Amino acid sequence: MKHTILFLLVAGHFFAQAQSNSTKSYTTAHIIGAAPEIDGYINDPVWEEVDWAGGDFRQVNPDKGKPATVQTKFKILYDAKNLYVAFRCYDPEPDKIVRRMSRRDGFDGDWVEINIDSYYDKRTAFSFTSSVSGVKGDEYISNNGDNWDDSWDPIWYLKTSIDEEGWVAEIRIPLSQLRFAEKPELTWGIQVQRLYFRNQERSQWQYIPPDAAGYVHLMGEMTGIKGIKPQKQLEIQPYVVTKMERFEKEEGNPYLTGRSAGADVGLDAKIGITSDVTLDLTVNPDFGQVEADPSQVNLSAFELFFQERRPFFTEGNNTLNFPVSQNDNNILFYSRRIGRQPQGGVDTDASGPDAVDEYVKPNNRTTILGAAKLTGKNKKGFSWGILESATSKEYAEIDSLGHIRKEAIEPFTNYFVARGQQDINKGNSILGGIVTGVNRNIKDQQLDWLHDAAYSAGVDFLHNWSERKYYVSSKIMMSHVKGSAEAISNTQLSSERYFQRPDNDHTEYDPTRTSLTGTGGEVIVGKKSGNLISDLGIVWQSPGFELNDIGYLAQTDNISQWFWMQYRILQAKGITRWQRYNINQWKEYDFGWRSLNEGYNVNAHAEFKNFWQSGGGITYRVRSASNADLRGGPTIAYPGMFNFWAYTGTDPRKKFHVNVNPEFGVGRENYRRYAGLYFNFTLRPTNALNISVSPTFETSKNQLQYVSSPTTDDGSRYIMGTIDQTTARVVFRATYMITPNLSVQYYGQPFGTSGKYSEFKSITDASASEYSQRYIPLPASVMSTGNDQYFVDENNDGTSDYSFGKPDFNFGQFRSNMVVRWEYIPGSTLFLVWTRERNGAFYDSHPDHDKYSFDFDERGHNIFLFKFTYRFVL
Repeated sequence: MKHTILFLLVAGHFFAQAQSNSTKSYTTAHIIGAAPEIDGYINDPVWEEVDWAGGDFRQVNPDKGKPATVQTKFKILYDAKNLYVAFRCYDPEPDKIVRRMSRRDGFDGDWVEINIDSYYDKRTAFSFTSSVSGVKGDEYISNNGDNWDDSWDPIWYLKTSIDEEGWVAEIRIPLSQLRFAEKPELTWGIQVQRLYFRNQERSQWQYIPPDAAGYVHLMGEMTGIKGIKPQKQLEIQPYVVTKMERFEKEEGNPYLTGRSAGADVGLDAKIGITSDVTLDLTVNPDFGQVEADPSQVNLSAFELFFQERRPFFTEGNNTLNFPVSQNDNNILFYSRRIGRQPQGGVDTDASGPDAVDEYVKPNNRTTILGAAKLTGKNKKGFSWGILESATSKEYAEIDSLGHIRKEAIEPFTNYFVARGQQDINKGNSILGGIVTGVNRNIKDQQLDWLHDAAYSAGVDFLHNWSERKYYVSSKIMMSHVKGSAEAISNTQLSSERYFQRPDNDHTEYDPTRTSLTGTGGEVIVGKKSGNLISDLGIVWQSPGFELNDIGYLAQTDNISQWFWMQYRILQAKGITRWQRYNINQWKEYDFGWRSLNEGYNVNAHAEFKNFWQSGGGITYRVRSASNADLRGGPTIAYPGMFNFWAYTGTDPRKKFHVNVNPEFGVGRENYRRYAGLYFNFTLRPTNALNISVSPTFETSKNQLQYVSSPTTDDGSRYIMGTIDQTTARVVFRATYMITPNLSVQYYGQPFGTSGKYSEFKSITDASASEYSQRYIPLPASVMSTGNDQYFVDENNDGTSDYSFGKPDFNFGQFRSNMVVRWEYIPGSTLFLVWTRERNGAFYDSHPDHDKYSFDFDERGHNIFLFKFTYRFVL
């Protein structure tokens, strides 16, 4: 009897658990009669045609699986053109509902959302979020919930209200904004989520544990959808922009008169070709309202990576995304290559008795003549995207004593990207590929150093098993560039590869080559559900791999292996709401199997029951070496290094909260030390105003900072020095929401950095086992100065053997951007923009660097812009 009772109890427990985790279903209905008015009040009789769902929401956090503290109900209706959703969000204290306002996709304050898998592919979905303040949020969900893309901005309608029971949201989603197959009867995946802001509690209708392997495939279902047809979408959005500039006048320069003005027009369009295919077009796009990139000074051998901010390229960018590795920014398609600053230059350095002043008209970007993006997904699970763009030939205009001439600085260029993925076995496996191409019409000899053509291709495969608990991911890529001997020579000598390195015994520099081919790849095996998750992977890029015509690749010639494991507690325990603990290990080699890097890291993170967050970590680099830091010289080895970092954030629910993040590092042999302190202060004086100030301060001292590679009669020298560098930055942001669709936003950033060099040294044996044997100091007795140059007389014979420029620097810059944005009807927007940039110095040139200040002595460059767009929905 005891055993029987025990068996029944256990069986009952598992049966109840299975029932509670079973897939929920909601049956909607076609509207009979008048559609509901979207006014935030659920009093239209038509809402009585369907029952409420919900009332049994469960917490995702902090107490996973437990009933929600406050419950939520919803109803869904549809007609031939729209989907209608009503949310009833109960709250026992309506006066405490947090009604914070923000820009679109701000997700601040109390909100409720619906996720719709209208493809019913169990991998992608559309998310519509309703803030209690009336602010909309929308995201395109892909990769089974791993990616939530908030750059997707569909047209839909929202109204909210607060009453004695809590608050209500009522929305209308045009079916033209969704994608679904044409069938007599449809089943869609749906999920409803709510954030109860005061408790920072997230709850769900279809409970999906926070440690589940995936999201979309576990959503609930909606049935009862009959007789609707995919809507052919046609949206045309022309724009008009006028611009006025004011800047520092330069006497005699006809291009810097202190002012300029102009106007322009362009067009964006979104066309539903079929129910499965959408075409996005842009002609002469304008991105004047986009926030400026952060100021930086680059002392490395590599190009800096900046995030894409332009709307045409950010919307749906996951469709064309193909990263080389999950651990860095290397990527086959980097959209900032399109419309970049012209790559050519003009040499106006005249010399001799007949020298004259020549002035060049500024040209900071290449004109994008047009771009088209075609995307689609069919009912068999094949998704794809194609992007085609053309940029104009650009000229530099030069004024020489009133005589005007033009020189080509960028050829006409065509960019092409195609990406496809096929779902297999209900999305448990995915096979995909990508092809990119760049073709330049080079007719000018001064541009012959650019590639005529550049191509890349890749194939990726993902397989999940054991209910998607485990996975294996693999990809392989190749690239091929071609051009003149000069172009391919530059590619071989570039900072990405430096084939000419004297200790490079596995690749060869060939100045006669007219093409270069390389490969790359990645293999990962991992576990992604449960309390313990992990990744084990290897990634490689061969020496000839080249992506930078249309992609981003910092460095080739490397093979990297890594292991990552996390133990997580995603529920309240003790004094915490959740905890995460990570360990990392990695090794890196070049293709000659020279060990370049090896390191280990441990870190921990937690959110406490007072809603504070804290974390920190320690990294130990056993060894570090670089094939690039000597800019074509031998591989240089660095001593090991310890890095420490931590952070603490106060309760983000409060009107004022603070985050602080200190970090510092210490190198062995005392070769390097650095420290940084990063703050963020956020103030919410009212629900409509959000102010944040983020000051940072960094200081470092590095004995091995590259300076120069002068050439002597007996070979090259590789000069390094000790740099004492200080950097300060303050990022100020303020957003004032007049209404959910009318905002004033300000961004300002004073930035300054200074570096003073000393203790110069010449590298002798860059990879010697003993640190002190890798260089010889250059004492003051062999060095002299003059005309911002150092002259080195190695043998003290009174004759300079070589020289290099003084590398000291100080730089200050102030960038700001103020935008008034009014979405006067959904999809149609008016912008008023003021952008300003001023350059100057960071400190007052005091020799001991003990007085730091910003000194912006220029008048600055001011741009005033008015932009008007109107979206025609046909």
